[in-house]
Amino acid sequence: MGLLRSAQALVATVLGLAHTRLELLSVEMQELLARLVLLMIGAVAAILLGAMALGFGAVALIMAVAPEHRVVVAAGLALAFLAAAAFIGWQVRREAKVLPFAASLAELERDAEALEPRE
Repeated sequence: MGLLRSAQALVATVLGLAHTRLELLSVEMQELLARLVLLMIGAVAAILLGAMALGFGAVALIMAVAPEHRVVVAAGLALAFLAAAAFIGWQVRREAKVLPFAASLAELERDAEALEPRE
């Protein structure tokens, strides 16, 4: 009977551990979703307002320049916009590499280390 109770206690411990880890995963999912929604709203607003500002600013600058230099100024603005787009794309790609569920994975690694047999 002692072996059966030990096995039951082990199963109960493992189930409790799994329950705790799933709760942590659930909390992290909720945080990730809230963060994603805020990032999306902010990104859309920034893109729309920034595009409007850049468009009006570029038109105003081109109109302010002498007619014989307008093509050069327009090309320069296009290159500046392209460089800014490349920089922003690089920043977004760098942020996309952040590993989600890092806390859950770290806890699972600690659990695995704790369950490894000791010599």
